[in-house]
Amino acid sequence: KSVDFCRVGDTITDSKMYERSKKTGMEKVQALPGYKEVRPVVYASLYPTDGDTYNLMRDSLDKLKLNDASFVFEPESNPALGKGFRCGFLGLLHLEIIKERLEREFNFAPTITTPGVVYEVRLRGKQEVQKIYSAMDMPDPTLIDDIAEPYVKLEIITPSEYLGSIMELMNNLRSIYLNTEYLDMERILISFEIPLTDIIVNFHDDLKSATSGYASMNYEFVGYRPSDLVKLDILLAGEKVEALSRIVPKEKAHAEGSVIVTKLKDAIPRQNFAIAVQAVIGGKVVARETIKPYRKDVISGLYGGDVTRKNKLLDKQKKGKKKMGNIGKVNVPSEAYLAVLKR
Repeated sequence: KSVDFCRVGDTITDSKMYERSKKTGMEKVQALPGYKEVRPVVYASLYPTDGDTYNLMRDSLDKLKLNDASFVFEPESNPALGKGFRCGFLGLLHLEIIKERLEREFNFAPTITTPGVVYEVRLRGKQEVQKIYSAMDMPDPTLIDDIAEPYVKLEIITPSEYLGSIMELMNNLRSIYLNTEYLDMERILISFEIPLTDIIVNFHDDLKSATSGYASMNYEFVGYRPSDLVKLDILLAGEKVEALSRIVPKEKAHAEGSVIVTKLKDAIPRQNFAIAVQAVIGGKVVARETIKPYRKDVISGLYGGDVTRKNKLLDKQKKGKKKMGNIGKVNVPSEAYLAVLKR
C-alpha cells in the first residue's frame, strides 16, 4: 500500500456497496465528474551537487510530492551532470517553490537545468517521432529532419482600455492573432495562438504589468507545429555547461545569447582568473562577456627603483593568472541558474 495510489480527485466508496453492485448486476459506482488529472506543462531537471546525496534527494522529492499533486518526477541520468531527476511543473513559479522548499526543509541546493516544454523531433529517414524533454537530449542537427513544438490557444480577458498594451506585448512574441470579442461594454476577450514556451516563463507577470493587474489569462493545448529551432549552448572558461543549454527560435538566438551571458556575468562570483562566458550555436560564438578577475596590487611594496622591477612583478602575475585560467574550474551557484531562467 502506498499513499501515491490515492490522488486528489479520486472518488472513495464503501467496499460493501461495490460488492452489492456486483451481486445485483447494477452498474459500478461512477466517479464524480469534474476532476481531471493535473498534467505538468514545464519540465526541468534537478541534479544533486554531490552524487552521494542522490538517495536523500529522492526521498525529499517523494515527501514534497505527497502534498503537491501537480508535482511529478522520475529518475534520469546525464553523462555531464550524473544521476538526477526530470521534474514536471505547472510553471516557473512552481519550480521556484519546489527549489525553495528543498533548500529550507531538506537543505538541498540542486543544479537546475533550463526549463522547457516537450518537443517532437523527426530524424532523417525515420517515421517515428522522438520526444525531447530538454536541450541535453537534442540529437545532432545534421540528423534532424524537422522539430515541432507545442502551440496553445491563449485567451485574455481584460478591460477594453488595455487593448493597445496587450497587442504591443503580443507583438514581441511569436503569437498569431485570432479575434477580439466584446463581453460587455467594458470587457473584451482576445484570442491568440502562441508557442507554449513563449508564455511559461514571465508572460503572466508581463501581462499583469501591462494591464495594471486587471487582465486574466487561460490557455489550452492545440497541437504540435514545425518550427525553426536551434540548440544554444553556454561555455564557461571554454567548458560547456549542459544545464544551461536551451532550445531557442533561430531568429532570436543572438538576442537570447546576449541576455544569458550578461546575466551570468553578474550572477557568477569573480575568481582569481578571467572567465569567458560564451553563447554558442554549433561551433559559432554568437555572444560573449568576460568576468574580470581579482587583482592583487603586487607593486605596492616598491618604492622607486628601476621600472624593470615593476614590469618583472607584473609579468609574473600575468603568467600566474594565465596558468590558473588553464587549470581552474568555475562552480555555478544555484542562484545563477535561476537568474538565467528569469527574463
